[in-house]
Amino acid sequence: MSKIFAFSIRKDEEPYLKEWAAAHPEVEVDYTDKLLTPDTAALAKGADGVVVYQQLDYTPETLQALADLGITKMSLRNVGVDNIDMDKAKELGFEITNVPVYSPNAIAEHAAIQAARVLRQAKQMDEKMAHGDLRWAPTIGREVRDQTVGVIGTGHIGRVFMQIMEGFGAKVIAYDVFKNPELEEKGYYVDSLDDLYKQSDVVSLHVPAMKDNYHMINEETIAKMKDDAVLVNVSRGPLVDTAAVAKALDDGKLFGFVMDTYEGEVGVFNEDWTDKEFPDPLLKDLIDRPNVLVTPHTAFYTTHAVRNMVVKAFDNNLAMVEGQEPDTPVEVG
Repeated sequence: MSKIFAFSIRKDEEPYLKEWAAAHPEVEVDYTDKLLTPDTAALAKGADGVVVYQQLDYTPETLQALADLGITKMSLRNVGVDNIDMDKAKELGFEITNVPVYSPNAIAEHAAIQAARVLRQAKQMDEKMAHGDLRWAPTIGREVRDQTVGVIGTGHIGRVFMQIMEGFGAKVIAYDVFKNPELEEKGYYVDSLDDLYKQSDVVSLHVPAMKDNYHMINEETIAKMKDDAVLVNVSRGPLVDTAAVAKALDDGKLFGFVMDTYEGEVGVFNEDWTDKEFPDPLLKDLIDRPNVLVTPHTAFYTTHAVRNMVVKAFDNNLAMVEGQEPDTPVEVG
């Protein structure tokens, strides 16, 4: 009987893990809520493969600890693989999979909802209401249909976001190095990022974190945007120079900011800081601003998405364990 061991299983993932296990009685499934580290790797002893979730770096020591147990088949329940030491993984002969598409709608919906809330100054109005101030002015909103929405990246999530914003009645333009033929035929693409910045009232990022994209939103690119633009980042934290965004908010260049991912989020997001000293002054400043909506990397966090992440990761791992080609392999090295 094959055995798969899963790390860092949350309570909300347990039902879907048990659902998968029940559908695969030929596989022994075990799990822990602990993160994969060099020390906790021992929990997987006897397993043929592991299912993991990106929260800590998978260091050479962590990978070696698994390999020492004879485990070199790793399936991530998430998209990003930038936390894996790929050189060591290649050296040890690891096979790795991820779940690149688990619910584009979850993330696109979040981006659209939050962008609309910024435009309608919903956070300011909520705060006024909470304090008994029921006056309208000066908290006047902007209609989504009056905006030009610039979408950077037209993959699965970007395209769903475009559809949602068009549903509001907005004009949508897009930029992508890799053009979607259907979108290109319909004339969505502008010629350059500069064109997109110049035309857009809302700029929404839907691209992966790569060296070429590091701090693509910075003081220089913000200066090219329209005054009172809204910036939306539900993709990856390193895409944005957060300090430059804070300055643009101070200067009134940006009308608002939607932030679900943050370059300093590891060790801060998904932790309870109630009655504790908050560790990041810049993040705290953004959270406190009336025109900034911060969520702790939860755009993906829906029942639909979580089920897909668990089921697809286990499907991938079983395929590798059985010597078959998984659906979504990751290039190692």
